[in-house]
Amino acid sequence: MASAAATTVHEPTKKEIRLVIAASSAGTVFEWYDFFIYGTLAGLIGAAFFPSGNETLQTLLVWAGFAVGFGFRPLGAILFGFLGDRLGRKYTFLVTVTLMGVATAGVGLIPTAATIGIAAPIIVILFRILQGLALGGEYGGAAIYVAEHAPPEKRGFYTSFIQASVVGGFVLSILVVLGCRALIPADDFAEWGWRVPFLLSLILLAISLWMRFKLSESPVFKAMKEAGETAGNPFVESFTYPGNKRRIFVALFGITGILTTIWYTAFFSSLSFLRGPMRMEEGLVEVIMLISGAIAMSFYLVVGRWSDRVGRKKPIVIGALATLALIFPLFWGMGSLANPGLQRSAEEAPVVVSGTDCSFDPFAEVQAAQCGRVLQDLTALGVPYDIAADGQAARLAIGTAELDYAPLGEDNRRGTIQQALERQGYDFTTQVPPLPNLVGIIALLLGFGVLSALTYGSVAALLAEMFPPQIRYSSLSIPYHIGAGYLGGFLPLIAGYIVARTGDVYSGLWYTWAVVAFGVLVAWWGIPEGPPRDFEDDPA
Repeated sequence: MASAAATTVHEPTKKEIRLVIAASSAGTVFEWYDFFIYGTLAGLIGAAFFPSGNETLQTLLVWAGFAVGFGFRPLGAILFGFLGDRLGRKYTFLVTVTLMGVATAGVGLIPTAATIGIAAPIIVILFRILQGLALGGEYGGAAIYVAEHAPPEKRGFYTSFIQASVVGGFVLSILVVLGCRALIPADDFAEWGWRVPFLLSLILLAISLWMRFKLSESPVFKAMKEAGETAGNPFVESFTYPGNKRRIFVALFGITGILTTIWYTAFFSSLSFLRGPMRMEEGLVEVIMLISGAIAMSFYLVVGRWSDRVGRKKPIVIGALATLALIFPLFWGMGSLANPGLQRSAEEAPVVVSGTDCSFDPFAEVQAAQCGRVLQDLTALGVPYDIAADGQAARLAIGTAELDYAPLGEDNRRGTIQQALERQGYDFTTQVPPLPNLVGIIALLLGFGVLSALTYGSVAALLAEMFPPQIRYSSLSIPYHIGAGYLGGFLPLIAGYIVARTGDVYSGLWYTWAVVAFGVLVAWWGIPEGPPRDFEDDPA
């Protein structure tokens, strides 16, 4: 099939390729901006749409809404993958970018829960579902469109612009938020100004559509259509084509599982970690993430070009193994630089809680036992704790000091606990680390950027090369968005739950470690060895 179509494939000019890369990358930046602005403004989203007396529950509900969008990405991959393989690459991702822009702007128009009650979070979730469906079709379309225009010897480099554009969407979301914060007074931004970044999506949508309408259809798809070789049912054929089940398994766990958990740990977990338990000033955290993200975008291009020479497997395996070794040290380093006093206090005055029924349910609006409410307070304060194995008395040990929390009521419990912690050296003021510490944090974030680039920079080219052209859109999108949607999209929620249950701000990293550890075994076994090659040359 592939060889017959190949004889009629139009060879794009350099000008056409530059337009393809620019339009596809810009559209990808805008679409991921739409998706990430929700996570960038997670705190204000929680206050507006998911208010709760349990701060941990409020945060988890926001991340649950984030995860819902990801959960629908596989369905979007099936729907738009089918359309992309049947009707064409270009018009399919025109539909996806339109759907994303409209849904994002819609979030900015929803009244708060204080105004319309339970309807507010329900509408938010519905818009997140639409965003997830759109994103399920966007990445595969953009990646394949560029890959099918690129010459084989430069496919890794050209498609790496798509990978860098994902980071670009994150950077743009932070840049817009910082701009809005600078122009809108803080109280007004918290009340209504946070809606502006969502509404700006309509402008980005107009730019993206204008650029993408100037594009022609993929030459590979046009050749297949002229030869009558397009798939009859791409979804079914993705699972019946010889060898494709194995390739889908490898794409899901050995490629996407690795890249997506590393990516969200590097960018979103770091963002939440620094402005959450480390208590760094929010605007400063956003500036740090902006600088490190903007610099890290270039890493993806370097890795993509490198993969054109050494193959796609080597960078991914190296990046995954390095992540297993470095993920905890990188976060420990950020913690010690961002809030050195917290780490020192936790070592010098460790917190041990004792009491009956001493457990914390992060999803409960009100904890059943008083000890659970104390654990909820400690979690909200970002203080690590241990639970006494056989303790029955209602005691909170802070180093050598003890506090009897039994007499404390709901009105004064957290304040009293915070004061007791402060007397033992804990500092709950907003942190503004000195410049050398900030430089160190950026350097550590760039370390994560390198790990993400190694495991992500060559992926669009690799996935395009793994699957036959007539079912490429579906076969690529389905495992990618199942992996990114569930393994990556649920990462903030799962990691946040683990942290809340254990009281250890670093414990959520074990989720990433476990997914990457399994993924590197699959990658070692399943990713093709040697230099890059087109699908028809792959004997698998």
